[in-house]
Amino acid sequence: MISKAFQNIVSQMAEVFPKRFGIVDSKGLILASNGSELPDDLVEDLVYAVGEDGKIFTKDGFTVRPISGKPLPEYIVYVEGTDEVSKYCCSCVGVAASNVRHYYDEKYDKTVFMQNIIFDNMIAFDLHQKAMELHVDIDLPRAVFYIKVESKGDMSIYEVIRNIFPDKEHDFVINIDSDNLVLIKELKEVVPTEEIEAMAQQIIDTVHTESMMHILIGISAVAENINKLNNAYKEAQVALEVGKVFDEEKLILNYENLGIGRLIYQLPIRLCELFLQEVFKKGDITLLDSETILTINKFFENDLNVSETSRQLFVHRNTLVYRLEKIYKLTGLDLRKFDQAIVFKVAMMVHKYLVSNPMKI
Repeated sequence: MISKAFQNIVSQMAEVFPKRFGIVDSKGLILASNGSELPDDLVEDLVYAVGEDGKIFTKDGFTVRPISGKPLPEYIVYVEGTDEVSKYCCSCVGVAASNVRHYYDEKYDKTVFMQNIIFDNMIAFDLHQKAMELHVDIDLPRAVFYIKVESKGDMSIYEVIRNIFPDKEHDFVINIDSDNLVLIKELKEVVPTEEIEAMAQQIIDTVHTESMMHILIGISAVAENINKLNNAYKEAQVALEVGKVFDEEKLILNYENLGIGRLIYQLPIRLCELFLQEVFKKGDITLLDSETILTINKFFENDLNVSETSRQLFVHRNTLVYRLEKIYKLTGLDLRKFDQAIVFKVAMMVHKYLVSNPMKI
């Protein structure tokens, strides 16, 4: 327990500093002290007054310093008194406690362990050895969710997701930054993709209900064991990035359903540009107006069926044929022919990819 390490620091420094001091967690539980414990209401006031900036401050006759954590401080040092000696004592205990916390996290924290796996900071032998030390089941399947905030709410995304999945021994929430995080959800068995998508939808609904926050979620195939977590993390990243380009209306983006978009995403930009130049020899795709683009998309949606497309567009069949002829004159591609329609569809996706100017996560 980290409280024993904190108590060891306090006991040693008690011989040097005459002040009453100690360390509490973010919930107000006193983990270590060198004297009589503080009243609960006083501890609560000190904890409540802690800000996100991590700066030292004074309150109710005490000097207080948060010990950095994400997104809020997890531990707080308090020292009785507000003079320079108290501030010096508080800073010294805070530095020592921060070092202990860092060492403890590196050695015992399962979330840090999982973070090192997905960021590819561990070799296979060390991974298995560390998993045994931390009592982490190597063979249990896990789902990886890459969550991106599109519009912020009243709470941090980390806080909301951590509240939804409070079990820190089996479900791991890893901060990337204030708008991106990764959730690694332990499963009892490998489940179908539909169940993972349903779980993602529940997360989206809960986040919106609790914080009015809008999020996107990228998911990969279930990692069958701990060795596949890093690959699953990368797949979830790609799902989110590619999905934002080709399926911008979707909130849940599945790596296994990316289709040809995944292939385009992996192509060099220059190769994509050369492809468009080769396909549109007669004219650029940007020459097509919005009405024509709508017609093309609806034509593809209806499997190149002229009658059904004209019905859904509320236009006469001859009008649709005229529009298709116009597209042929502009681009040199007849969308009524299957092979040319395929080329046009891919070209549209490549153009959309280049216009999006994707900045990969």
